Amino acid sequence: MRVSAVIVAVWLIIGIFAAAQRGYFSGESTNCAKAGNTILTIVVGPLNYVGVNPKVNCAVPQPSK
Repeated sequence: MRVSAVIVAVWLIIGIFAAAQRGYFSGESTNCAKAGNTILTIVVGPLNYVGVNPKVNCAVPQPSK
């Protein structure tokens, strides 16, 4: 149980490092796609370094006129 917790923690730390390298934590504008890309990059973790580049497309509905 303890080993799997360490593996998950290391996996997420590597994902956070990858998201930081891609600049997802910089900048002031935040939208659905940027937040989704950041979360996916963190979850995918080390797979970012073997070519996985997760992207999220969000379309927020516009209010009716």
